[in-house]
Amino acid sequence: MEEEMPGWARRVAERELSGVLPRRWAHSQGVAARAAGLGPVLGGDAGLLAAAAVLHDVGYAPRLAGTGFHPLDGARFLRDEHGADERLVRLVANHSFALLEAEERGLRGVLEREFPLLDQPLLVDALVYCDMTTTPDGQETTARERLAEVVRRYGADSLVGRFIRRASPEIFATVARVETRLAAQPRWGYAPER
Repeated sequence: MEEEMPGWARRVAERELSGVLPRRWAHSQGVAARAAGLGPVLGGDAGLLAAAAVLHDVGYAPRLAGTGFHPLDGARFLRDEHGADERLVRLVANHSFALLEAEERGLRGVLEREFPLLDQPLLVDALVYCDMTTTPDGQETTARERLAEVVRRYGADSLVGRFIRRASPEIFATVARVETRLAAQPRWGYAPER
C-alpha cells in the first residue's frame, strides 16, 4: 500500500475538504507540494510524508468534527473509517505540535493514549516544516510569516493564539533543522568538482 498511499490519501482529502472547505483544501495541496520536495531527505518514507501532508487537516471537515480538535478528529476518521496505516494516523494526530494545543484544550491525555507520538523525528519534523511554511491558500511562505498569519486570524488571546505562542520556539527550531538537511542535499544535475 506504500506506493498507493499518496494517491489514496489525496482522494480522501479531496472528498472531505474540497467542496466544504476549499481554502483548507488549497492549504492541504500546498503542504503536499512542499512534501514532494523532501523526497531526497526522506527516502523510503517520502510516500508516507506525502500522504500525511495532504491529510493533516482532514479533521476540519464538518462531518468529522467530533471533538472540534482537528488532529484528533482526523486521526480517528482515518483509523476508524479507513483502517489507515498506523504511522500515517499518528502523524496526522500529532502534526505541528498538536500535543501542545491538545493540552490547551484539555485533550492531551486522550491524544497521547490513542495516538502516541511517532518515534521518527525526521518524519515528524518534515510534516511540521511543510505545514508551517505553507499559507492558508497553499503558497510557500516562511515560518515567521505563517505563525504571524495564524495569530492574526485567530487572535493572540485565543486558544490557538496561546498554542502558537507556546509552540513557536519549537516550530522555528524544527523548520531550521529541516532547512539544514535540505541544504546538505546535493542538487539535481550538480556534480561536485573533483
